[in-house]
Amino acid sequence: MEEILEKTSVRRRFEGTVARVSGQKSISVLVVSSALHPKFRKHYKKTRKYMVHDEKGVAGLGDVVQFEECRPLSKMKRWTLVKVLSKGIS
Repeated sequence: MEEILEKTSVRRRFEGTVARVSGQKSISVLVVSSALHPKFRKHYKKTRKYMVHDEKGVAGLGDVVQFEECRPLSKMKRWTLVKVLSKGIS
């Protein structure tokens, strides 16, 4: 008997702070992560900015948001907003 396998999409999800509201449906989110140096065994911070699509325009400056991977929406935007976890500066 042949098994039917369903495709499950594995989309990466991140949490970060809104660093900039650029336009009506775009936000720039700063994600801070921690890493361990292989030789010196010291922890250091790594930061990266992601352009995120905010369809409803609910996220504001300083908000902590959760976003996930999606299809390419523009040259820089490949992420879409899932939810606002906490409000920041309004």
